[in-house]
Amino acid sequence: MAKDYYDILGVTKTSSPDELKKAYYKLAHKYHPHKGGTESNEAKMKEVNEAYSVLGNPQKKEQYDKYGQTFDRSQGQGQSSGFGGFNDFSDFAQAYRSGQGSQNGQNFSFDFGDLGDMFGDMFGGRSRAATQQNGGDIQAELTLNFREAVFGVEKKISLRKAVTCNHCHGDGAEPGSKVSACPTCGGRGQVVRNIGFGIGFPSACQACEGTGKKIDKHCKECRGQGVIKETEEILVKIPAGIDNDQTIRLSGQGEAGLKGAAAGDLYIKIRVLPEIGLNRDGADIRTVQQISFSQAALGAKIDVETLDGMVTLKIPEGTQSDKIFQIKGKGVPHLQDKGRGDHLVKVVVKTPTKLNRRQRELLAELDK
Repeated sequence: MAKDYYDILGVTKTSSPDELKKAYYKLAHKYHPHKGGTESNEAKMKEVNEAYSVLGNPQKKEQYDKYGQTFDRSQGQGQSSGFGGFNDFSDFAQAYRSGQGSQNGQNFSFDFGDLGDMFGDMFGGRSRAATQQNGGDIQAELTLNFREAVFGVEKKISLRKAVTCNHCHGDGAEPGSKVSACPTCGGRGQVVRNIGFGIGFPSACQACEGTGKKIDKHCKECRGQGVIKETEEILVKIPAGIDNDQTIRLSGQGEAGLKGAAAGDLYIKIRVLPEIGLNRDGADIRTVQQISFSQAALGAKIDVETLDGMVTLKIPEGTQSDKIFQIKGKGVPHLQDKGRGDHLVKVVVKTPTKLNRRQRELLAELDK
C-alpha cells in the first residue's frame, strides 16, 4: 500500500509551507536517532524525511497532489536530502547556523528551538584545535600595599605549572625522529563519522588525537606530551588604580597545552593592604582632619597628607564640623580612563574640654 505523505507528517493538503516545516521539525526532534531518546526510530525518521522531501518542494507537492497514490516517489529523492529543499547537507548546516534559508527562490527564516540540541554537535564547526587538550587555567593571588595598587607596579611571581618542553619544542617527538602524516586521517586530524541517512560530520581522529601526525619515537623528556612541569617566573604589570578583589587575566600564561595545543590563561586576584588614615572610595580618597574651635570660627590654613605629599587646605571662617572639602585630582588614577579621582577631607571641630576662667568668660561673651 502506498504511503500517504500528509498522514506521515500529520498535516493536510491545505497546510501552509510554514506549517509543513514546523511539522517536519517536530517529528525530526521526536524520531531522530541522534537524540537517543525512547522514541528514536531510524525507520520512522527515513519515512518523515521522504515525506517532507516531496511536500516541502512546491513542484513535487503539485505532482503528488495531482497523481495521488500513483505518484512516483523516486522523483522525491532527487537532489533534495529531506531537509526542506536544501541542495545538500552543507546548505542545511549553514541555514542552521544562521537561522535562515531559501526554497525555490523564496527566502525564509525559522527557529529550530530544541532541534538545536540535535544538530548542535554536528554543525558546531569544531576545529581540530578544539579537539586537542588545551592547557588549563591557573588562579593565583598577589598582595600589594596601598600605594602599589594606586600607582601601579611590576611584580614577579613564581608558579609551578606545565610548560612547553624545550627538548622537543612542544611537538612530543624526539628530535631527529620521523614524523609523518597520520595514516588514519591522512594528516587532517579529523575523520568523518556517518550517523545514517547519508549524513556525516567531522570528529577528532582518535589515532593521532587530532594532531594529524604519527610519531615514530616520542620525546624522552616529556614522553610525547609536549609539556613538562617546571617552576616559572612571570613578570606581572599591575595597572595603576587596581582595587582589592579585582582580577587580572594574562592570556596564554596558564598551563601549556598538550602536543602544541593552546595554553590556558592565568587569573591573578589582587589583595590590597590598607593604609592607616587613608580610606579608598572608588577613585576617591577620604580622610578625616581635626581642627580647633578657633580655626573653625576664624578660618585657617592646614596641611593635609595626600598620596602626593602635603597639600595646604584653606579653611574658611565659620566652618561647621563634618564639613567635607574637595582637593581635586589627588585621588586614585582611573583604572580604564584618564585622570584621577579626588581627595575628600572631612573636618571635625575639636571641642575644648578644659577651659580656664578667662576662656570661659570669652566664650560666654561670644555666645551673647
